[in-house]
Amino acid sequence: MYEFPFELDDFQKDACQFIDEGKSVVVCAPTGAGKTVIAQHAIHRALEQGKRIFYTTPLKALSNQKYYDFGEKYGQDKVGLLTGDTSINRNAQIVVMTTEVFRNMLYGTNFGSVTDNMKEVRYVVLDEVHYMNDEQRGTVWEESIIYCPTNVQIIALSATVANAQELTDWINTVHSKTELVDTDFRPVPLRFYYFDSSQPTKLLPLLTPSGQLNKKIKPEKRVFGRKFQNKKSYVKEVIRNLRENDMLPAIYFTFSRKKCDEQMEKCASLDLITKGERAQIQQFIDEYIAENPHLYNNKHIEYLLCGVASHHAGLLPAWKNLVEKLFQKGLIKVVFATETLAAGINMPARSTVISSTSKRTDGGHRMLTASEFLQMSGRAGRRGMDEVGYVTIVGTQFQSPEEVAELVLSDANPLESRFSPSYSMVLNLLQRFSLDEAKELILKSFGYFSSGSRLQPLLKTQEQIKNEIKAREFVCPYKLCDDKLSEYDKLRHIYVQNRQTYKKICKQERSKNRPLSPEAVKFGKETKAMLEKMHSFKCDTCKLYKKHSKNVEVLARFSVRLKKLDKEIEKQRDIFWNKFLAHRNVLIDMGYLKDDYPTAQGITTSQIRSENELFIAEIIFSNVLDGLTPAQLAAVVCAITTEDLRIDIPYLPISETVRKTLNLIRNIRRKLEKVQSKYSVEAPMYINPYFSSLIELWVEGAEWETITEQIDIGEGDIVRSFKRVVDVLRQFTTIEHVPEAIVFTAREAIDKILREPVDVD
Repeated sequence: MYEFPFELDDFQKDACQFIDEGKSVVVCAPTGAGKTVIAQHAIHRALEQGKRIFYTTPLKALSNQKYYDFGEKYGQDKVGLLTGDTSINRNAQIVVMTTEVFRNMLYGTNFGSVTDNMKEVRYVVLDEVHYMNDEQRGTVWEESIIYCPTNVQIIALSATVANAQELTDWINTVHSKTELVDTDFRPVPLRFYYFDSSQPTKLLPLLTPSGQLNKKIKPEKRVFGRKFQNKKSYVKEVIRNLRENDMLPAIYFTFSRKKCDEQMEKCASLDLITKGERAQIQQFIDEYIAENPHLYNNKHIEYLLCGVASHHAGLLPAWKNLVEKLFQKGLIKVVFATETLAAGINMPARSTVISSTSKRTDGGHRMLTASEFLQMSGRAGRRGMDEVGYVTIVGTQFQSPEEVAELVLSDANPLESRFSPSYSMVLNLLQRFSLDEAKELILKSFGYFSSGSRLQPLLKTQEQIKNEIKAREFVCPYKLCDDKLSEYDKLRHIYVQNRQTYKKICKQERSKNRPLSPEAVKFGKETKAMLEKMHSFKCDTCKLYKKHSKNVEVLARFSVRLKKLDKEIEKQRDIFWNKFLAHRNVLIDMGYLKDDYPTAQGITTSQIRSENELFIAEIIFSNVLDGLTPAQLAAVVCAITTEDLRIDIPYLPISETVRKTLNLIRNIRRKLEKVQSKYSVEAPMYINPYFSSLIELWVEGAEWETITEQIDIGEGDIVRSFKRVVDVLRQFTTIEHVPEAIVFTAREAIDKILREPVDVD
């Protein structure tokens, strides 16, 4: 085992031992417990053996951070980086990449053959593997594990989850021998406090020594309407308390970017730093801005010089990087951040403050999940620097102290599969496997493996109905079966109807002084014969007849429910395969699959990475992009890659050529919508030209200030939308069968988009 300059914790020793034994390993431990040490052990093993190791992360920012860290530790020549838009030293012994890039390598698209991609690779680290829970991107982790060659050891690093054993068993089944190392050990234990606005001069311990809710905490008063909008913010009081109790530096989590900025401004006057620290910050900013001149007039500089900062997706990447560096140096005392900061970026703090344990979503307020809370609170406590980490929860009217205590004491949530077949997955699998082999792979998904627990509520109901049916089994005193009773019931029912009819006929004929017709007489005799037949049944005189009859009726209802439930269970059990077949049907209908093998257009589509690869392919093959300038092509791609925004922003007029092209694309969308609807496929198709005019101006050479003054939205949002365009344009230059003119235009557009600040990570 590689010798570290410090004593390893038991869970770290166990994981390293399993790696040495040639096994894959799932390491499940709290944030900050030291999972990276295990990855470093695998890196040392790879370097010693002359083999290669891939280190995958869910975020580009995290990949960049790991690349620089490993470069300093092992030497730049030994480390490479692969993200959607960066390729550095890709044949290095240690290659850091986003998980999407790793998955694409395993498909053998864009990056060459799988054999070449995985040459000499001995280990793959899947950092933050709990991202498998991510609604949009979770599929990527499952695909990566399913398609990873079995001679490669997987080191899966996860935050605490409830079903770590289930995840391990699944990897053991679909990949190779895998061991679980599961610990709740925190090297720096956490202490929980509560800020109660009725007692603003102190922080109250949330729990008593015996783990009960502190009775001194009072719930916040409910405030509605205009009063709520004018409700006092206590952020300054919270930070004052942290400073007085020596609990800084802190990350203050809030769920609104606007509030991050507002709270930073409110706390700027708190005088959190010394003159010496202020001078250090100024010097660091001057040196950083010399390398990143686009940040020269950033309005947040004055706040950094007060020791406070905000960190959210609306800020420029280079600015967020500056905030992270200053925080890591201990010069920034409070960072007001959205929850995205909790995802892996190395910014340890002595304290975390959680502004609310409920968050607003499209469906109203909801409580944080236990895993979300653990991820944020886990940022508190710096190993080797703090004896304890402090977590302060701020009281709000949307949560009771009891709910907060329950959340703090809750176990983590289980990992849930987000596996979802896409057009690209269907085409890639059918390019390499037969339909039966593809089904085998789909049935290897974690979603299928864990369907037992996913189907638990349905299976429980099924069991209850079966037990109910069993309990209602009726023992007839005459040993007659239910069919015999049903026969008697039917006969009795017909007899009652016929008798009423016969009585009506007799009454009618009497009132008219007419004798019964021969048909009526015959009908009367048949009815009487029916009565005699009824008397021949034992049921006719049985005292338990009504009970037996009612029982049969209830059992029939249960039987119908059971059949429906069986059908639903079957559907849910095969949900992934049915989705696969639905996407396959659309591809056959549209001419992208023939005899279960991709056509030339299908091969192109298999190489596309987007939310709806078929939509992008249809646009490419429809010739609507022909003749566009680089600026116009960028504007069109911007519209089809921008998701629906939650906020209203003013419409910015787009050029006539772009407008006409988007109208043609709307026709393509309508056609594809019809086919998708026919096979019940839901795959989004965006046409949102929110930023199209901005990217058109940018590609034509406009200054960044000109772009940002057009629209009141975060600069980070604009950069992100531009980078998404670059990602798709870059695909235009690498995938097969794209017209050469579009390839040249795309390359030119990429060159013009990637200038400061868009090209800065």
